[in-house]
Amino acid sequence: MILGQGGARNAYRDGKGSIMMRARHEIEEGKGDRRSIVLTSIPFQVGKNGLVEKIAEAAKDKRIEGVADIRDESSRKGVRVVIDLKRDATPDVVLNQLWRHTPAQSNFPANMLAIRGGRPEVLTLRDFIEAFIRFREEVITRRTKFLLNKARDRAHILLGLVVAVTNLDEVVKIIRASSDPAAARTALMAQHWPIGEILPYIKLVEAIETEIEGDSYQLSEIQARAILELRLNRLTALGRDEIGDELKELAVEIEEYLAILGDRVKLYAVMREELEAIDREFSTPRICEIAPSWDGLDDEDLMEREEMVVTVTHGGYIKRTALATFRAQNRGGKGRAGMATKDEDAVTELFVTSTHTPVLFFSNIGKVYRLKVWKLPEGGPSTKGRPMVNLLPLGESEVISNVLTLPEDEAEWGGLSVVFATAKGYARRNSMDAFANVPSNGKIAMKFEGEDADDRLIGVELLTADDDVLLASRAGKAIRFAADDIREFQSRASTGVRAMKLAKGDEVISLSILTRVGTTPEEREDYLRFAPWKPEKEGEPTLSAERIADMAEKEQFILTVCANGYGKLSSAYGYRRTGRGGQGITNIDNIERNGPVVASFPATKGDQLMLVTDQAKLIRMPLDSLRVLGRGTAGVRLFNVDDNEHVVGAAKIEESDEGDVEDNIGLQGDEGNTQ
Repeated sequence: MILGQGGARNAYRDGKGSIMMRARHEIEEGKGDRRSIVLTSIPFQVGKNGLVEKIAEAAKDKRIEGVADIRDESSRKGVRVVIDLKRDATPDVVLNQLWRHTPAQSNFPANMLAIRGGRPEVLTLRDFIEAFIRFREEVITRRTKFLLNKARDRAHILLGLVVAVTNLDEVVKIIRASSDPAAARTALMAQHWPIGEILPYIKLVEAIETEIEGDSYQLSEIQARAILELRLNRLTALGRDEIGDELKELAVEIEEYLAILGDRVKLYAVMREELEAIDREFSTPRICEIAPSWDGLDDEDLMEREEMVVTVTHGGYIKRTALATFRAQNRGGKGRAGMATKDEDAVTELFVTSTHTPVLFFSNIGKVYRLKVWKLPEGGPSTKGRPMVNLLPLGESEVISNVLTLPEDEAEWGGLSVVFATAKGYARRNSMDAFANVPSNGKIAMKFEGEDADDRLIGVELLTADDDVLLASRAGKAIRFAADDIREFQSRASTGVRAMKLAKGDEVISLSILTRVGTTPEEREDYLRFAPWKPEKEGEPTLSAERIADMAEKEQFILTVCANGYGKLSSAYGYRRTGRGGQGITNIDNIERNGPVVASFPATKGDQLMLVTDQAKLIRMPLDSLRVLGRGTAGVRLFNVDDNEHVVGAAKIEESDEGDVEDNIGLQGDEGNTQ
């Protein structure tokens, strides 16, 4: 049993509180990667059978997630309740839910009412301790006084025996001359005995002797009675020595008792020794421990911050895998198995983010749900994950089509907007406040009704009023316009306004956000001719070297990936800003060879690219091997796809200066788009 500090702290402060008791537990490793939680004790006044039933009910109601089985293996040796966990369960999170939703952690009220000084009072824990110390001090003081008086009485008798033994002949003479014991006692008391030979003994106990008069000593009635009752064997030399030794021991004891009564520090030392002696003799191994209270502790606080690759399939399966699992390969590699899927399923989306990042899930019917990444099932590269219908309260025909990662710090949400883009080229902008609070059963994000019933959501992004929106179509077109060209909607039901005019059979597949740099068309054109990344430069630039360096520092690049494994990296300066609603400009050429565009998003050469095919192959490659090409070029081969295999998703993994992976990713694919 584990005792929480919170209740004891309240009792210490105001005398009102309770003791939080928690079952003692162990984590056991099972076969494979399975683990079990073993409860080896239960709180006071909690029934074991009832506890097991409560745990089973909480697991059935999904209040405790990750429980595979519960067994009661208790015996005469003690309590043993085994809770088997699922492979993707986190023991600390399951324990936190166990404490929160079952009597495995319970509060025992501390009634601090006591009688002090004949009156009932509610005492604090400090008052109880102080009262106990005062009580022990009084006990030790009274006991020491009693022992002191007893030692003094015994020393007084022994001093009389010393007188008798020292003056043996005279004592025998007085006794023989007396008519009866009373007369002998009176004669012994009337006699003045010389103190010459008994002076050393008198000095041992002189503090209690008042019978000394000058150079003589008179016996008291108690001493006279003791002499008359003295056995003859005590009159031998050995007997005399025993009386002297006992008197010396009593003198030491008397001195010790007087020191205890005269020194409080000495008294507390005695108290400590006695308590330690009781502890040594009667203590048993502790079966409880004092630990910080788990009340109010969020499950998220138990999760380590770690970069994760979140993978979503067309069939609705999702999982998270540690980013360190995937090693980087060179451009043109064959990749590795990234996820086990059914023949009719395919990986459509993936993104990289932290375990503590909140994620919004947008469904095909326009609803939005919210989860933290750590709540997603964890699995290896070859596992398929779990159906999202088991994680979110999805309807019968409802599937997740888009995912949006939010800043971990909610303080940053106030200055952000959310922009939505649909496959038919419509866009809508809302304040982030509209999605700050998402209930567990979700809320409406966009409605597709009437003429828009066959439309679908292809992308959701965060942006500010100073950003630009970039839409890319499947046929290789792209349009860039200012974010404030889309007015901020208060409604969450509308599909918005037309953002891109599409040709017949074409559709928008990508939504990206670009940072507005503030350049003129002439500056952009001149920079593209003399950019630092351009291998061949002809003529002299009209821009100054400082302006070129400034534009190079702020330059963004657009990575475009096609279904047949081709792609390119182009400067964002080549994508001029126009008004929304136009047909756009060429994004990539030679669609016949490259296949339709599946992804187009900002990237840099310092980033890495993760590609996924419809055969669940995955490759992670650095972008520093790609040279920057013009906006209207056809691109180069990025991925060697097999026959009847196509790229369906691409993710950007942004590297920080220290080489750590940032949670900034853009993912687009045939079935949707995710940042």
